[in-house]
Amino acid sequence: MRQLDHVNVVAAREVPDGMQRSVATNDLPLLAMEYCQGGDLRKVEACDISGTASSALTYLHKKRIIHRDLKPENIVLQQGEKRLIHKIIDLGYAKELDQSSLCTSFVGTLQYLAPELIERQKYTVTVDYWSFGTLVFECITGFRPFLPTWQPVPWHNKVRLKQDDDIVVYEHLSGDLCFSKHIPQPNDLNCLLLEKVEGWLQLMLKWSAQERGKCPDTTPRNCFDILDDILQLKLVHVLNMMSAKILTYSVSDNETVADLQLRIEKDTDIPAANQELLLEAGLALEPNGLATQISIDYTEIDGRRTDVPLVFLFDRWSCSYEPQFAPRTLPENIRFVQNDPKHLLAYSPLRRTCGQAWHTIRSLKEDWQRLQQGQKAAIMSLLRHNSSLSKQKNEMVSMHQRLMAKLDFFTTSLHIDMDKYQEQTATGIASEKLLCVWREMEQTAVSCGQAKVSELEEEMMQLQPDIVDVQRQPWRSGEALDTLEGKAMELFRKLREKPRDQRCSGDSQEVVRLVLQAVQFYEKKLRDFYTHLSKTAVCRHRVMELLPKVEGVVQKMAESEQVLMSLQEKRQRELWNLLKVACSKVRSPVSGSPDGLRTPSSVPPLLTPRQSLQQL
Repeated sequence: MRQLDHVNVVAAREVPDGMQRSVATNDLPLLAMEYCQGGDLRKVEACDISGTASSALTYLHKKRIIHRDLKPENIVLQQGEKRLIHKIIDLGYAKELDQSSLCTSFVGTLQYLAPELIERQKYTVTVDYWSFGTLVFECITGFRPFLPTWQPVPWHNKVRLKQDDDIVVYEHLSGDLCFSKHIPQPNDLNCLLLEKVEGWLQLMLKWSAQERGKCPDTTPRNCFDILDDILQLKLVHVLNMMSAKILTYSVSDNETVADLQLRIEKDTDIPAANQELLLEAGLALEPNGLATQISIDYTEIDGRRTDVPLVFLFDRWSCSYEPQFAPRTLPENIRFVQNDPKHLLAYSPLRRTCGQAWHTIRSLKEDWQRLQQGQKAAIMSLLRHNSSLSKQKNEMVSMHQRLMAKLDFFTTSLHIDMDKYQEQTATGIASEKLLCVWREMEQTAVSCGQAKVSELEEEMMQLQPDIVDVQRQPWRSGEALDTLEGKAMELFRKLREKPRDQRCSGDSQEVVRLVLQAVQFYEKKLRDFYTHLSKTAVCRHRVMELLPKVEGVVQKMAESEQVLMSLQEKRQRELWNLLKVACSKVRSPVSGSPDGLRTPSSVPPLLTPRQSLQQL
């Protein structure tokens, strides 16, 4: 024991001298073990136990040690610096492989023992495979895979009839014995992990010790390598807000969000160009970003964490969301008692039925909470876009005011110039081309001030009350599901804590009533929720329509501002050209000369023909 050194195997400690003298009452050796203050596996949720226990067993097997008594009570918890650490303890039944591997007596806890140990046959490390598979199955479902309440002899006679890939044998409420290759519902595995873990359990729970744990293909990988591959998967969970269903994808390190969207398109028929993937904060994922930025690494998740990060899928061009009332698949026991709630069940199946009812109501509550998160993401996205729209609006109003000021200055100065020009034409310099150009300038300037600012402002003002209204979230109340879950949990707790001498049969009327109330409440709230989500989508659509319009008006006003500046500069140049001509006329020969006799109408053109300002 003192030679073992692994983070997931409990360490041996030296027995203090004082304790050695006071405790040792006979010649039996004392073994001091590391203290782990977190309790055993039955006291916490243990979804991440597989990786740590697998690592510990691999280490022990490399040291040629078989544990032989792996069970939840023999895995304890130690608080590490960043996360809980699982440690295998109670190596009292552990045996080195180079010792005799013939089982001459029952060892360990019968419910987790491999068949060859019960049969007192020769055994190898594969006995730990059976115990480990049983342990993982129980962590997933809450009960052991093979007739957990049966006595050893009838248990052995029935379970040995299972096929190699059967991973569960159970007694139906009707009394029939059922064999299955699939993990029973309810459980918390997503569809992708469920299929892979089922395949792994089929390896670990084979009746034949020689075949147990062997990979079906020709690769040299063992069962722990396969489990490690499963645990190393990087998964992205996408909640489709159109259907309220979660899609799960395994992504590679170099896969982009755009690649992921193509896979989503195949599953949802929503074109990738129409997809909007939002985080809970309302931030949209960029298509060129890596998909791993939103993936979950299950090797880094603490066992106490129950929330799963989600990405929310919206159709950016859809303004109508309809509630999806596809029949919810209820657990087998719940379906059975729905037909006859007064049917009496023995204590064990009654307790499991209560547990399934609790899980069903909790699942409804969690589905409701996830939809709320999606609505929150939609509202946050709406507010972000509305904030951008407000900034554009402020810029539009400011630029419009500046443009109107420049336009007023331009037209006022232009009219002054034209009036003064008319006053001097009789005795001064005249140019019909110049006057025509100035009149065209006036028309161009008028067109510069014809932006649809007031119309857009009015449309945005009408939108704001609707945006405020969707933030009130009238659908938020979900206390009824919390209450129903609490009642189901209390019902299950009372059954579980009943003294053995008081455990008797009972009906399922209360169980059925709680489940029906939860389903009815969920469906009613779902209608209100999708009505509200549609309003949010309409507001977002209006904002997204206004944004390019406002941007276009701002761009047009910026161009108009440049046109006004060009017109102003052009007119000033022409005025200076007039001044230059007037000065040259003053310096011309005496009035008797031919040049001095020119009339204003004979003054040579001051300006070359110019293009119309409308073509500038």
